[in-house]
Amino acid sequence: MKVSVIGATGYAGAELLRLLYGHPQAEVVHITSESHTGERIDTMYPHLRGLYGLTLESMKDIEAIGRDSDFIFIGLPHGHAMAVGKALEKLPVRIIDLGADYRFADTDVYEAWYHVPHTHKDAPRVYGLAELYRDDIRDAKIIGNAGCFTTASILALAPLAKEHLIDVNTIIVDAKSGVSGAGRKPNQGNHFPELYDNFKAYKVATHRHTPEIEQAVEGLSGEKTVINFTPHLVPMSRGILATCYATLKDGVMPEQVDAAYEKLYGSEHFIRLLGRGGYPETKYVRGSNFCDIAWHIDPRTQRVIALSAIDNLVKGAAGQAVQNFNIACGFDEKLGLDFTPIYP
Repeated sequence: MKVSVIGATGYAGAELLRLLYGHPQAEVVHITSESHTGERIDTMYPHLRGLYGLTLESMKDIEAIGRDSDFIFIGLPHGHAMAVGKALEKLPVRIIDLGADYRFADTDVYEAWYHVPHTHKDAPRVYGLAELYRDDIRDAKIIGNAGCFTTASILALAPLAKEHLIDVNTIIVDAKSGVSGAGRKPNQGNHFPELYDNFKAYKVATHRHTPEIEQAVEGLSGEKTVINFTPHLVPMSRGILATCYATLKDGVMPEQVDAAYEKLYGSEHFIRLLGRGGYPETKYVRGSNFCDIAWHIDPRTQRVIALSAIDNLVKGAAGQAVQNFNIACGFDEKLGLDFTPIYP
């Protein structure tokens, strides 16, 4: 399959190129960057030296790129993918957007949280979280790749919501991310002296991944959902650890919780269940497409605490995009992703 990457110079775009290099059924034919047009990608990312000699193009002639591609991956900030989607809507090329523009069924929710108008409201899109929506992904024209915090949180909560084991309006998600989730553009908060030896919360009650988690939980449970989501930044480059709390419904037993996780994920290659009482760690999923999940039950408070760990740039971005690409093409989902985490 001939694939192109629009916005290839961000961390997610560079990670996507790393993964696609090892994919036996993907040929990268175009990569773009408006700020680095004319430069070679391996001068910006020397770890790609000897692997990619491609020169970064402008996406001004996006239709020509679309005509020369079977799939286009978009790694642009929110608000920019819609123009690409509209420009390519009459071409047979399919799109996987790593940003937020195509994640929401209700574009009013997108506009309320992202504060930009949605200019492609009628786009034929599906939500791209592979383990939960693969039947929709197979034939989709546009796949809105799930976000990083949302992937970790939704996968941890999905069995509980789907089997109606929790009160979905008691959900609290407390998640920690490495700094690569903030993107490559430098700012004071990501400056080494500010970040190192520090640990902080940010965007409390206002983070844009909140409605994305709510949308998924509502879809799985069939119940209107409002959650609390608090993200934190930790001084590491990669990884997310999500700790998700919810009150169990009356009469729910620990064995029912165990069974729900096994029922939904027991045959999933990229979901590794550590079981009741386990402790996922970011170190053990680093550089991989795995999501490690465990859960604890507090009988004193009648709450379940679900834990998940992912690499935010792989399962939370580029790896998920490749997994969705595999599903959409009819390939084995593991193609190009079947490797061990990096340790230590």
